[in-house]
Amino acid sequence: MASRFVAFSFIGMVASCGGARPAAPTALPRWQSPIARDHPLAGRIWDAPRGRWIDETTLVAGLTGARFVLLGEKHDNRDHHVLEARVVSRLARAVLPRRPAVAFEMLEVDSQAAVDAAVAASPTDPDAIARAVEWHHGGWPEFATYRPVFQAALDLRLRVVAANLPAPKARALVREGLGSLPEGEAARLGLDRPLPDAVRAAMARELNDAHCGMLPEHMLDGMVLAQRARDATMADMLASQTGGAILVAGAGHVRKDRGIPSLLDGGAAALAFEEVAPDRTDPRDYAARWDSALPFDYVWFTPVATSDDPCAGMEAAANEGGFTPP
Repeated sequence: MASRFVAFSFIGMVASCGGARPAAPTALPRWQSPIARDHPLAGRIWDAPRGRWIDETTLVAGLTGARFVLLGEKHDNRDHHVLEARVVSRLARAVLPRRPAVAFEMLEVDSQAAVDAAVAASPTDPDAIARAVEWHHGGWPEFATYRPVFQAALDLRLRVVAANLPAPKARALVREGLGSLPEGEAARLGLDRPLPDAVRAAMARELNDAHCGMLPEHMLDGMVLAQRARDATMADMLASQTGGAILVAGAGHVRKDRGIPSLLDGGAAALAFEEVAPDRTDPRDYAARWDSALPFDYVWFTPVATSDDPCAGMEAAANEGGFTPP
């Protein structure tokens, strides 16, 4: 991918969006992602169900009525985390005195006691949370990229919630299936109910694509089950928050058709942060990535974090015998 995109004419951009004039990009801090900063969609917010451009104030107003607000990111894009922090801060102030929790896919549920202890000891220091959960061993991008979101939550004294299924349980599900869960857990999380064939096939395809086509066929059902368990665990944690919650997670988890919102009892709104593409200047063109209509309430477009091939390192490791499927 080129480091910069060719600028598109304003007239062409308006025509590609059905004649609807895009709202001006929201005034933002300087972009941190280096690629496609001049793309005509970068910084704009699309209201997917209504097919219209909106500004940040309208976005926040649209989110205030939801008990659960799910923020879907690309993990390695720093701009997504900066924008998440803005949404957390503005939304939490807008819904006071209700105090939503801020839940994170990056924190596993069995670390909640450590998170609570870190916040109690250092209530305004997000790095205390990182140390308590040993973030550097978790496989996520460096904590500095996530610090703005955690800081926004702590500044407003919002509870930080560890939401994700612990990795050992996910690996056990991949290898052993539902038998790895305690008695009654599969039914409680809805994992005992089979997926429609089309949904199962779509999830398997997406997971295999995310692993660069390198997953053995026999692992796909287990990977789908683990994905479902992660979604169900995060949904369960959100539902337990009496004041509502804001979730920070990968965009695939927050899709409304079959992600976490579909497991909640209504009242969920999903906002995805989407990196722009050089040949796509109509927001509806981005639906192809999701194999459906855009499965979110809102999409906030951003520049691109990196042009590196995400599969190159995985393929090299496989060639050297160092890649082991989860």
